[in-house]
Amino acid sequence: MQTHNTGNNDIYRRICKEVGLYKKHMVFPIFVQEDGMEILAIKAMPEMRITPLSDTISQVQKILDAGISSIIIFGIPKQRDEGGGAYASNKNGIVQRALSMIKGNFGNSINVTTDVCLCQYNFSGHGGVFKDSCKVDNDSTIEILSDIATSHAEAGADVVAPSSMMDGQVLSIRRSLDKHGFKKTKILSYSVKYHSSLYTPFRSATFSNRCNYNKLNKSSYQIAYTNPKETMREIESDIREGADMVMIKPSMAYLDIVYMIKKIFKFPLAVQNVSGEYAMVKAAGRRDWIEEEQVKVNSVVSIKRAGADRIVSYFAMDIARYLD
Repeated sequence: MQTHNTGNNDIYRRICKEVGLYKKHMVFPIFVQEDGMEILAIKAMPEMRITPLSDTISQVQKILDAGISSIIIFGIPKQRDEGGGAYASNKNGIVQRALSMIKGNFGNSINVTTDVCLCQYNFSGHGGVFKDSCKVDNDSTIEILSDIATSHAEAGADVVAPSSMMDGQVLSIRRSLDKHGFKKTKILSYSVKYHSSLYTPFRSATFSNRCNYNKLNKSSYQIAYTNPKETMREIESDIREGADMVMIKPSMAYLDIVYMIKKIFKFPLAVQNVSGEYAMVKAAGRRDWIEEEQVKVNSVVSIKRAGADRIVSYFAMDIARYLD
C-alpha cells in the first residue's frame, strides 16, 4: 500500500493554484443512516464510511477542520416503500433530522446540499415510482420530489439537488419551494446523469442487500453518453425551469462535455467525481499500480481545468491539504 509522499506537497499546491482550484470549489459527500442500523463497510470505497445519525456532528466537524465548508447529504433510510416515498419527505426522515442537527450546530459555517431522489427509498433502487409496474411515472414522481425538496428546505437545506432525471423536476420543485416561502433555497440540478456502471460502488453503500444493484438499469431516464445534443437540451431545459446551478456526472470520461457546456451556457456548473472513479483510483493505488496521490490531484485538477465551478468528490478532504 502506498504512503503519502510529503515531498510532493509543494508541487501539488502549485498545480492546484495554476488552475484556480481552491477549497471553496470542493463539496464532500456524506452518507447518513439511522442509529441502530447495521453499519456495513463500503468495501468498494476504501476510507469512506457510513455515518450514523448520532455521529453526524463529529463527522461534519472533521470536514470543516479539513477546510471544506460544503457537503452533500445522501440519506440511507430504515423505512422503504415502492409506492410513494412518504418517508423521504417526512419531517422525521433521516435527511431532515441530519439537516436540523447540522444547521443547528454549525449554522452558516457549513453549506449543506441534499440529494433529492427516491433511489434509496424504493426497494427497486429506481429514481421514481412505477406506473403499471413496468415504467417510471414521471409526473407522479416529480410531485413527490417537490415534497421531498420542500421538506429539506424546511429542515435547513441551503441547496436541494434533484437527481432523479425526471422531466420537469426543476420547475416543479422551484414552484413548491416558492409557494412555501423558500425562495432563497437554491436548486442544483443533476441535469446530465449519464447511464453508467460507475455508480455501482455508491449503490453498494446505499442499497446494501435489498436489490441487485449490479443489474439495475436506468437507461430509460438517464442519458446515453453517445448523445451530446440531448445533453445540451437537458441543460437548457433546467436553466429555463429555474435551476441555480447544473451538474454533470460522471466526470473523467466526459470532460469534453464539461468544456462544451461551460462554453455554450456560461452558467454555474458542478461536476461529480463519482464513486466508481474513486474506487478505481483506490484499487489501483492499493496495489501500487499507480501513484495514488498524483492521480487524485490530476483527476480533480482536470475537472476544474475543463470548466467546473464546483466539484463534488470523495477526494475532497484529501485534496484540501493542497488548497488555499
